Amino acid sequence: MSNDTLDKLVIFLAKRDGIDKLVKTYQYVSKLAHWHLEATQPKLAQRFKLWEVAAGMSRKAFRSGRSLTGLNTIRRNPGPTRGLQTLAVLGNAGEMVYFFFDHFTWLSRLGVLDAKLAKKMSFISAFGESVGYVFFIISDFILMHEGLKKEKLLLKGLDEDEKKEEEVKEGVGNIRGDRVMRLMAVAANVADLIIAVAEIEPNPFCCHAVTLGISGLVSAWAGWYRNWPS
Repeated sequence: MSNDTLDKLVIFLAKRDGIDKLVKTYQYVSKLAHWHLEATQPKLAQRFKLWEVAAGMSRKAFRSGRSLTGLNTIRRNPGPTRGLQTLAVLGNAGEMVYFFFDHFTWLSRLGVLDAKLAKKMSFISAFGESVGYVFFIISDFILMHEGLKKEKLLLKGLDEDEKKEEEVKEGVGNIRGDRVMRLMAVAANVADLIIAVAEIEPNPFCCHAVTLGISGLVSAWAGWYRNWPS
């Protein structure tokens, strides 16, 4: 018996990434709601603001220990080629900085550590995050380009009757499926990069509630897609 939607939702929410994407959706929906209602219904807007802050703090708690994921990726499976290995090391190193210093941001905002540390820790965390995203995006584009070349070779082989049709269809399907996942990853990383830039170098575009809200939801929903059980 195959899993139905409820089964898949339970599996999705059992994962740390699944819970994170759900709470991230709460966080940025409430940000947009606060922006929309702030002028007309300030009391209701304040409730959404509290929800946004609570969701953001909860996500920081869920990310405890996530810096070890990048370390393990570098240790176990950095990539098939020297270039991709270098990108993986740089990307995961940036992500490790992000998650590690995010712990201190969280504790500072809770009041466990000096509240004055929060801004500095948040800046360092966002800077590492940005560096990581840049290298992850480059890596995904390289792999998508390689996938396109492999797909062309498979289709060329089919035209020349060198390979069986079923084998080609399976190979092309796998390549296209991987491409969709990588496009989702790029979308999420670009969206999160915008949010990180708003922290590093505040500017009217990146810091606008609509920009942040849409970016957060793009990232969250791309994560839903990538982590949803097949």
